[in-house]
Amino acid sequence: MSTPGDTDLLAEAEAARAFAHAPYSRFQVGAALLCADGTIQRGCNVENASYPAGICAERAAVAAAISSGRRHFIAIAVAGPAGVALGPCGICRQVLSEFSPDGTLRVITRTASGTTQSTTIATLLPAAFGPTDLKPG
Repeated sequence: MSTPGDTDLLAEAEAARAFAHAPYSRFQVGAALLCADGTIQRGCNVENASYPAGICAERAAVAAAISSGRRHFIAIAVAGPAGVALGPCGICRQVLSEFSPDGTLRVITRTASGTTQSTTIATLLPAAFGPTDLKPG
């Protein structure tokens, strides 16, 4: 089994967008999380009338992967509407960093012009904190 490339992951993320539940914003987002075992877990945004109860595509993919027993991730691709550049929100960046303590998780997106770009979670969230930063009061 070959490792999917950035274009393959973006295609999976774009396919996941079709399942988004975005009746309020009409802004569908899909994510494709490449797990260390080679599987790809999809996620999409799920909105709710109570806005904080919604979930972003990236966190939906992580939750699905965790629920399937996967804890080690290599990359995540995030896709929104054509012509719109986007990346993980702050909460999603923190969640992704939890599963990449070394900061090497790759984050793949498209620019507004449609070109593929790749960075790391450490670049997107240089001051992430983790369990070792939490001290008992």
